[in-house]
Amino acid sequence: MVSATTDVPVAGDRRRVFGWLMFDWASQPFYTLCLTFVFGPYFTAVVAGALLSDGLPEAAADARAQILWSRAQTWIGVAIALTAPFLGALADTSGRKMPWVWAFSLLYVAGTAGLWVMAPDASGVVLALVAFGIAMAGAEFTTIFTNAMLPSLATGGRVGRLSGAGYALGYAGGVLALLIMLAFFVEQPGGTTLLGRPPALGLDPGAREGTRFVGPFAAIWFALFMVPFFLYVRDDRADTRRASVPRAWADLKAMVRSIPGRPSLAAWLAGSMLYRDALVALYAFGGVYATLVLDWEVTQVGVFGILGAVAAAIASWAGGRLDGALGPKPVIVGAVLVLTGVVIVLVGMTPEALFGVPLATGLPTTGAARLLFGEGMGTADVVFYVLGAAIGGAGGVLQAASRTMMVRHSDPARATEAFGLYALSGKATAFLAPLLIGIATSATGSARLGIFPVALLFLAGLVLLRWVRPEGDRT
Repeated sequence: MVSATTDVPVAGDRRRVFGWLMFDWASQPFYTLCLTFVFGPYFTAVVAGALLSDGLPEAAADARAQILWSRAQTWIGVAIALTAPFLGALADTSGRKMPWVWAFSLLYVAGTAGLWVMAPDASGVVLALVAFGIAMAGAEFTTIFTNAMLPSLATGGRVGRLSGAGYALGYAGGVLALLIMLAFFVEQPGGTTLLGRPPALGLDPGAREGTRFVGPFAAIWFALFMVPFFLYVRDDRADTRRASVPRAWADLKAMVRSIPGRPSLAAWLAGSMLYRDALVALYAFGGVYATLVLDWEVTQVGVFGILGAVAAAIASWAGGRLDGALGPKPVIVGAVLVLTGVVIVLVGMTPEALFGVPLATGLPTTGAARLLFGEGMGTADVVFYVLGAAIGGAGGVLQAASRTMMVRHSDPARATEAFGLYALSGKATAFLAPLLIGIATSATGSARLGIFPVALLFLAGLVLLRWVRPEGDRT
């Protein structure tokens, strides 16, 4: 248990805290590699290339590829939204989280490994989307149950610091995983990796096997680094109750009915629902934007990801310290403002201009800069790298502080129920941002203008935070 008077875990719990932190390290490569910087851009590039070969104009092919990617995430989000609240309540009826973590970890490993089927001829599109859906469900559901363990690990200001440390460690793991993929596996246009060598393990660059290895790599990474979690983390208490479907359904209904009587919680759930949806979309479509709007190769997107993940690791740690000192609400507001500004800049930028102001192209690059960023980099590319650091930094801070704010609205004795509610709000509209991006992209015929709804979601979430009490439901 955690000492309520000192805010410091007792010695026997240090391994449990370490194991819990390792979940972020183990799971982050799904978001860094599969969702954002490698598989997502690769998937849309393959689909767009196939449509282009069928005679579709380039702009239309890019837009249709983005629409497919957004609709796939829409339906995955709907599936998670319909099942996450009930599964959380069902687990709470038994008081046990670890069996659920085991089950969804297996789904994660199977789904990520299945991404290998996405061949460059687009023959594996359907199977790849199914595998991606399984992997995303595994990643999201395991997070629900591990988040619910946080109130039992720390109290007071230490909660914010621990949450920030978890995200910082996760992003550090994402950076390392991305560096390994770029250095040894992901092919550049010439068929070699960032180190100038063929993909490792004898993988065929002509079949894009190095890039496709991103899925099996994420599966291996997760299985390896979840070992400390499963060794040291146990359920909060011994409980022999069995999960009960009728009791779970009754608890879920009671939980939802209680929300109108808790105005701070209601505003928090609604506001975070919108800005978390926007953040996930920004992560998911950042690499896609670079691929379709700036014509970046996967390696360039990977470097963009490294900068963003490094910024996220540093900012998450610093944000955790601010959270511990000031509380999560001001940290959340600042992060949302930064991310809103990022989206507005993205909408106004093309490779040639920013809000109509011409941008220089063909900037000289030499040495390491040429190796990392390629030749012919323009000002728009430089701006996008800076925006990547802002997305990573502000996004990491936002997620860590949001987890702390949920703890402030939670009863430690019913943490699983509280984070089940948090999952409900986070997934109830998980389809909304991808859906709006798909609609806006279809209406404008532009992958760049299609991301504008993300800014509106950030702003709507910010408005609702006005009614959230800084101390949550504490009296």
